[in-house]
Amino acid sequence: NNHLNQSLHGPSPVTTFGPKACMLQNPHAVMHIQDPASQRLTWNKPPKSVLVVKKIQDASLLQPFKELCVFLTEQKNMIVYVESKVLADTAIAGDESFGAVIQKFCTFREDLDDISNRVDFIICLGGDGTLLYASSLFQESVPPVMAFHLGSLGFLTPFKFDTYQSQVTQIIEGNTAIILRSRLRVRVVKKGIIMTNGDSEGSRKSMQYQVLNEVVVDRGPSSYLSNVDLFLDGHLITTVQGDGVIVSTPTGSTAYAVAAGASMIHPNVPAIMITPICPHSLSFRPIVVPAGVELKIMLSRDARNTAWVSFDGRKRQEICHGDSITITTSCFPVPSICFRDPVNDWFESLSQCLHWNVRKKQNYLSSEEEEF
Repeated sequence: NNHLNQSLHGPSPVTTFGPKACMLQNPHAVMHIQDPASQRLTWNKPPKSVLVVKKIQDASLLQPFKELCVFLTEQKNMIVYVESKVLADTAIAGDESFGAVIQKFCTFREDLDDISNRVDFIICLGGDGTLLYASSLFQESVPPVMAFHLGSLGFLTPFKFDTYQSQVTQIIEGNTAIILRSRLRVRVVKKGIIMTNGDSEGSRKSMQYQVLNEVVVDRGPSSYLSNVDLFLDGHLITTVQGDGVIVSTPTGSTAYAVAAGASMIHPNVPAIMITPICPHSLSFRPIVVPAGVELKIMLSRDARNTAWVSFDGRKRQEICHGDSITITTSCFPVPSICFRDPVNDWFESLSQCLHWNVRKKQNYLSSEEEEF
């Protein structure tokens, strides 16, 4: 594997420029990123607990889910965590042969129980949405995620279920390739809400989210254009007039952003993408900014209506005058387990999911035809 000896970040740039100039040494400015080609998963201690995330109300997943859980509990002696609402499915609850396995499960409820320090790794069954959901359960450090596609390949779900036993065994034993998918840390500050904590000024209500794909700010149900100001590191960069704006990670570049005209960026590229949605302008191209910047989005002073924001398609809420959305790259990425490696997996998903650059081949021209 020749490419494993190369750096996916390219060579380290020199720090001297010509005979006299050099880079000012600033220890705070150094961003240490381990090279993606050498990112491997290992365990400090053998894993004992696994969270199984299953797409609910999907009958085709019942058999794989049951098989996997039996394998994990009986053959691998794992503690299996499952969300309560998954077991509420009558096809699972009513299966007597599966009852003994259910007894061993640890159950939890979203938004009520914190499982962040109890789970060693995560297995997702279903589409890309299951991995986005798993990400939302962990607002800080995320355990490694192994995602199976049941049906067509997804961008975030590279494993086929057919050979799950050998694949899961390999993960438990360690030393598999992983890709660190950066997330966005998003803070929403609502101006008008005063907290009842006896504060004389009345502190603003602030909510924080970790986002794997994108933050979408749009015009919601209004028929007017949305009108939002975009700040980068405190400076007003531009005003977005249109249906809205998408701020996405490289992982999210192949989701909503690509449909709105953005480039597709490999998940290992440290960047934040800003893509307008149907801007009322002929020159508003999508842009890519460094991962270290802080973006802020606010309603423009002269906006005719409010805007709406959602995070990976969830927690949708209204943004009013004076509210702000602050977005930076999070220090808690999602460690996705690769089927082969970060580069091969990505190109496989581009061709399988989007049929990227599929076209009919041009015919070869024979030497007789060239003469005419």
